[in-house]
Amino acid sequence: MHPSSQTQKSWSPSSWRSRPIVQAPAYEDEAALAAVEERLHRYPPLVFAGEARRLKARLAAASRGEAFVLQGGACAESFDEFTADIVRDTFRVLLQMAVVLTFAAKVPVVKIGRMAGQYAKPRSSNTETIDGVTLPCYRGDIINGPEFTADARRADPQRMETGYFQSAGVMNLLRAFAHGGYANLHEVHRWNLGFVERSPLAARYRDLAHRIDETLSFMRACGLDSAAAQIDETEFYTSHEALLLPYEQALTRVDSTSDEYYDCSAHFLWIGDRTRQPDGAHVEFLRGVNNPIGIKVGPTTTVEDLEKLLEILNPNDEPGRITLISRMGKDKVRIHLPPLLDAVRKTGRTVTWMCDPMHGNTTTTSNKIKTRSFENVLGEVLGFFDVFADAGLRPGGVHLEMTGQDVTECIGGAQCLTEADLGDRYETFCDPRLNAEQSLEMAFLLAQELTSRAGKPE
Repeated sequence: MHPSSQTQKSWSPSSWRSRPIVQAPAYEDEAALAAVEERLHRYPPLVFAGEARRLKARLAAASRGEAFVLQGGACAESFDEFTADIVRDTFRVLLQMAVVLTFAAKVPVVKIGRMAGQYAKPRSSNTETIDGVTLPCYRGDIINGPEFTADARRADPQRMETGYFQSAGVMNLLRAFAHGGYANLHEVHRWNLGFVERSPLAARYRDLAHRIDETLSFMRACGLDSAAAQIDETEFYTSHEALLLPYEQALTRVDSTSDEYYDCSAHFLWIGDRTRQPDGAHVEFLRGVNNPIGIKVGPTTTVEDLEKLLEILNPNDEPGRITLISRMGKDKVRIHLPPLLDAVRKTGRTVTWMCDPMHGNTTTTSNKIKTRSFENVLGEVLGFFDVFADAGLRPGGVHLEMTGQDVTECIGGAQCLTEADLGDRYETFCDPRLNAEQSLEMAFLLAQELTSRAGKPE
């Protein structure tokens, strides 16, 4: 039986509307909102149910230690960054990271982009006050604009339609890059060699890069390049937080092959730390769509709530359905994660665990600029790895906010960025992202850690 089939009678794509909701924008014109929703519901899906099912199988493999998940992309995509170069550069860095992690983990790496739909962001306050003026907060380009004016901050339903068409354009590019030869394994490795040679830590990374080079040379010598699909193409999936429910409902479809509902806005959707109320609207919506879904798990998550969420969202314990995304903070991961991990294990349920080392490590400078320390981000992942090693389990993956651009938003790393450097190219409207060099450095450091741990006795 499908995990949602026993509750399907009491669920519909609109049943979330009868539940309490948080993080929802207030639209002034309900008729205009309804008109946009109706148009969106007639548009073609952005992804297909069969792709979501395939990703679910890949995530199930990660829950068994037979794959490793790399999820990355912008904290919130911007309508202004709707260019081929920006999409290509982030895709490229994710490919580069995946090659290194595949070699180290010795299992396939499942690549998921926070792309083609990550346009909405939860906020800690409904309003923002500057110089005595109070306006609604900026909730992401799919809802309102970042400029501090009354007109820009008004929730505009037309932005959902813009978000759909931009997501379709990004999705088209990603499919072309993934299957048009750009993902060639040898070319991606050549890009990594370039990164190693220009890195201040070149000597540290050179050995790993050389071993990957030898492996690819051996494959070429064996004639394995003739398997063009494996060398030139890759699987790539999209994801975003299922935050703006009118948009998600409008893109929900019944799959003709399975007669089940899928949210066709992305392959993978997650519930945030602020929207995971068991009786809330966001949980209600996602319990009825059959995509693989994630749940952000933070320091305030209780064992009781987590067990309740697993029962609501995956009553039949379908492998690959649930990914728990730990976001504790470097100093809290070893304290708060073990009891939750132990509680889930005792239920006997199948879940995939990933580490989001970004959100628990955000700080504010004396100039009120949000940033993250590369060393703290790395420290949380290592703490996450330690917790799983102590439990005798393999970690399922990492979830990073990053970009392929040369921004200066996170301090530290081999580039030794400081708070004084943040003003050079601080371009995010929401949370700070690892830049391209920092993202690749993170991949090499995690690869070394995975390789080292693989050589140790259990």
